[in-house]
Amino acid sequence: MIYSVYIINKAGGLIYDEDFSWNKHTEEHTWQQHPIPLVFTADSGRVLVKFGEFGTLKPGYSVIAVNRQPVSGTMGPTDRPIMDMINNPECYPLSLTFGKGKIGANEKLMLASTFHSLYAIASKISPIKGSSGIQQLVTEEFSLHCFQTITGVKFFVIVDHKQTACEPLLHRIYELYTDYVLKNPFYLIDMPIRCDLFDQNLKRVIEQVERASAYSSATLA
Repeated sequence: MIYSVYIINKAGGLIYDEDFSWNKHTEEHTWQQHPIPLVFTADSGRVLVKFGEFGTLKPGYSVIAVNRQPVSGTMGPTDRPIMDMINNPECYPLSLTFGKGKIGANEKLMLASTFHSLYAIASKISPIKGSSGIQQLVTEEFSLHCFQTITGVKFFVIVDHKQTACEPLLHRIYELYTDYVLKNPFYLIDMPIRCDLFDQNLKRVIEQVERASAYSSATLA
């Protein structure tokens, strides 16, 4: 699964991001009575799991529906705060649907700036002269793959461990960038990308790569 795609200009500014995972994996749980064995917080316009685990639920998951009705930010059905419903015993039984949720704009800017700095630090502390920066970061649940062009523009994707062919994917995204962004006479270099053709073709490439990866995994199994 491909979670997200980011493009950072040579100064470390975020010029493009797209989240492909926020609605791909959801899970619903129903609690018959109060309290829920999780700690919640209202942060960045969402109600998040702050502490505790329940099955596969972990901190960072957000509430995207209450009693199977979609929520709007921190507000549940009938414009009632979700936190009030969670903390009120009279609202039980209570059904909550969880998803990873979309990262806020400020969080994305911080992520881009932080990764840009880490990339530069990695290239400087490398014992090998002329070494590039970070090309891959691996965690327990996902991995990050990065490709930097000769002009300093960075492309990176965040994927799960089942996703294959990340390097060809990054080069394909770069090709789309050169074809639909750089060749656009109205685009200003290093500015945020607003191009429908780029969005459409990127989505198509992501779907093709995910299908190929799923087929490969099924064949190996």
